[in-house]
Amino acid sequence: MNFEQITDAPELLMEFLEYHSTVRGHSDLTISGYYMDLKILLRFIKRRRGLVPIGTPFNEIDITDVDLDFIKSIKIEDLYRYQSFSPEMINSLNSLSAASRCRRTSSVKSFYNYLCNKRHLLETNICQELDMPKRQGSLPRYLEETECEQLLNACEGPFAERNYCILMLFMSCGLRVSELVALNTTDIFEDHVRVLGKGNKERIVYFAEGCREAVDDYLLVRNEDKLSTADRNALFISRNNRRITVRAVEKMVDKVLLEAGLDAQHFSPHKLRHTAATLMLKNGVDTRALQEVLGHSNLNTTQIYTHIDNQSLHEAARANPIGRKKKEEIEKQEK
Repeated sequence: MNFEQITDAPELLMEFLEYHSTVRGHSDLTISGYYMDLKILLRFIKRRRGLVPIGTPFNEIDITDVDLDFIKSIKIEDLYRYQSFSPEMINSLNSLSAASRCRRTSSVKSFYNYLCNKRHLLETNICQELDMPKRQGSLPRYLEETECEQLLNACEGPFAERNYCILMLFMSCGLRVSELVALNTTDIFEDHVRVLGKGNKERIVYFAEGCREAVDDYLLVRNEDKLSTADRNALFISRNNRRITVRAVEKMVDKVLLEAGLDAQHFSPHKLRHTAATLMLKNGVDTRALQEVLGHSNLNTTQIYTHIDNQSLHEAARANPIGRKKKEEIEKQEK
């Protein structure tokens, strides 16, 4: 993230963002989320206290003068009000989804933890008493094995091999869409792929023979002749001869879902990741092995994870029936 371009944040916020970027190694997406959430918080508090002229557009409220004394003056009731606040729906207390409120609260907690535990600027961390908003629990949607085959069989046209390979990696390896588009040709090995996940954490994800076949078929038709120097190593290439984007993958998945006769409104690249996880669990994969396969580690859960040896990860790849299927078998079953 280019911090030189940020001109509307106070010094304490900038230091917090730089800490998470350089010391914690968090991704630009995570840093950007912190920046937006905390910028809204500081503007909300200023307006709530009448520190800006009436009628000032919310996005024009200046927060560059916010200092430590201002932070110390924030009360826990301010933070509870902020959890539900939305600049777009100023008069609504329930305008944000539970997921957005949880993310926003998480950003605030991280900021206060930094000020208390890393900088020792606050004697009391009011966020210790700040409850996370309750989220409605729901089971993730996923495709059944036969639906996975339908989807793979629907890959046709000039990008059939590329799309088939992308879908295989989603449903066999459980990659995030951001991880998939970032893959380079140098990240593919004989029986595994090297993935750069959240927080710039690298992990190895193994795949079975069907997935290996899909990768090989795609590499045979992958044409890098027109690629720019910056995109030369990109594994997946768009129709514009650039590294494929997240949005392009999302549109492709929607298109193939519709062609397969499946509901595109209920499924997405992330739901295909759920599909991989569900198929592995259904076929006997240990939960801890699955956590490593999916890269599910964060500050709150890292301590409960144990080291999983490579054999367990190989078993996770082999246990997913989709990853074992060759294209020839899938086409036969469809007929």
